Amino acid sequence: MHPLFKNRFHAGHLLARRLLAYAARQDVLVLALPRGGVPVAYRVARALAAPLDILMVRKLGLPSQPEYALGAVSGEGMCLVRLDKIKSSGTEMATVRALIDRERAELSRRELLYRAGRPALPLHDKIVILVDDGIATGSSMCMAIRAARRMKPAKIIIAVPVAPRTGRKALIHVADEVVCLHSPFPFTSVGEWYADFRQVGDDIVMTLLEKRWKQVSRARAELGREAVHGSM
Repeated sequence: MHPLFKNRFHAGHLLARRLLAYAARQDVLVLALPRGGVPVAYRVARALAAPLDILMVRKLGLPSQPEYALGAVSGEGMCLVRLDKIKSSGTEMATVRALIDRERAELSRRELLYRAGRPALPLHDKIVILVDDGIATGSSMCMAIRAARRMKPAKIIIAVPVAPRTGRKALIHVADEVVCLHSPFPFTSVGEWYADFRQVGDDIVMTLLEKRWKQVSRARAELGREAVHGSM
């Protein structure tokens, strides 16, 4: 087995090729799941000439095994717990409640830090492309879909470089479209398909979000100037 992606930027570049039908449309918005989804989504948003924003969700990882998802929480206060996973892992509900409180606090910290005073972009009537660096259990993405649906977008597209076959099939039933580059079987982890899967820091997230925000602002300003000159 050889990695398919050099890094998250490379994965985003390849993913964008599958989404070119949505390029240069005024009703398209790319939403990243921080932190690992931001570099992937940055490349997708740039290739499609679309705005980039974030949708804050956090997986509720088993304390002794963080990759084992007991559920997920969103920045909007929504919470999804897998009672079957909680029961089978023998996790006490008091532990689950503590996890929820901890992850909500982390979501609040990240929301404030990453947005840097910029308001969340409205999703109403938009084609929303939800991007992450991969899907393991699907808990975070399912939560992201639920949170996005509350804002009444016209369409929700899931776009990820890699996901297990079972997870991909499950998402087809809750999203309007699923774009996935690779669905291996058996599936071990997202990171095994990347040559470079180092952790994405807050600084990288902040830099990429600000960079794309400035790119979109400049493009809109240029269009405005062209419209003014064209009407003269």
